[in-house]
Amino acid sequence: MKNEADVVVIGGGINGCAIAYELAKRGKDIIVVERKWLAYGATGRCGAGIRQQWATKENAMLAKKSVEIFEGLSEELGYDIGLRQGGYLIAIHDEEGMKQAKKNVEMQRSIGLPVRIIGEDEIKEIAPILSPEGMEAIAATFCPTDGHANPFKTTYAYAMAAKKLGAEIYKFTEVKDIKVEEGKVKKVITNRGEIKTKYVVNAAGAWSREIGKMVGLEMPNKPVRKEAMVTEPLKRMFDCMVISFKHGIYFSQQDEGQILGGIPSPEEKVGYHTEPTFSFLKHMAHMLGKYAPSLKHVSILRQWTGFYDVTPDALPILGETSIEGFIQCNGFSGHGFMIAPMTARLLAQLICGEKIDMDISRLNMDRFKGEITEEKAVVG
Repeated sequence: MKNEADVVVIGGGINGCAIAYELAKRGKDIIVVERKWLAYGATGRCGAGIRQQWATKENAMLAKKSVEIFEGLSEELGYDIGLRQGGYLIAIHDEEGMKQAKKNVEMQRSIGLPVRIIGEDEIKEIAPILSPEGMEAIAATFCPTDGHANPFKTTYAYAMAAKKLGAEIYKFTEVKDIKVEEGKVKKVITNRGEIKTKYVVNAAGAWSREIGKMVGLEMPNKPVRKEAMVTEPLKRMFDCMVISFKHGIYFSQQDEGQILGGIPSPEEKVGYHTEPTFSFLKHMAHMLGKYAPSLKHVSILRQWTGFYDVTPDALPILGETSIEGFIQCNGFSGHGFMIAPMTARLLAQLICGEKIDMDISRLNMDRFKGEITEEKAVVG
């Protein structure tokens, strides 16, 4: 294992691998350390949706710019990431929801997103499988450029491209400590040796808070157990991702025909709890049957658990900290995959002293010292 690098990235998920690629592309000497294997954490357990319909401009812009990158990513990285843009259909259930949806759409359209509010007839036209009555939906918003990509293929595509540019990726390498002297990052200590560096990127997902403690930072994000499931393969019935902020449900049909989705479990817990629950399956099956009655008797093949790395405002923690050289890339609250391409580019620009394409200063940890603006467009 090398004992020195310009930047050490902690975490081998989508964000860690994307940052490694963006930095290696800029000529930096990069090491990625991952305590298990690539996409072990949230990336490999997510619904892999790519949504631009947000309530805060920061998330909407990060997602919009990420979609622009996603659209050319297979060609750029030389590997098919499985991008499919079938849109996101977001249910609106009542007048309060409609008021927020109109506000969201106005902002989204102001930055160039082709979002619109649709009625019950168009809901069934876009996704014939849906029952607006069962969904208790009076309308929905729809953005046709939203979509889905394969999280494993995308992560490994970034990783392989980074390695071609000279980056080193060490799996089964656990960070034990980070040495700081006079307020500056000096070295990363792992179970396989020490690495001298001037920069550390904390892209450890649900474990990012533990990494922060190593440099004396108290971070507000918490790991929250989330569950998901997948059904047997079915004939192609719809192309969009269906979600509801009120019910917390999301589901889509994968390329191979399975229905993949999730919903908050009645036994949802904060902390590193990995046990799946039967109550999740019952709740998910019940709600999926209401949204799409034809799925009531479909067989569920598998369920699994993962973690959201949740912040108080459901916005990510990005950028510099009071420790020189310690860069945050975490707190995505379940949305890390969909905004990873732009997040990685921005942080690489920051580390390399380039002009940054988007102001992310409001997303650093200092915001928690005052009044925060909560992201309202959150599933689960």
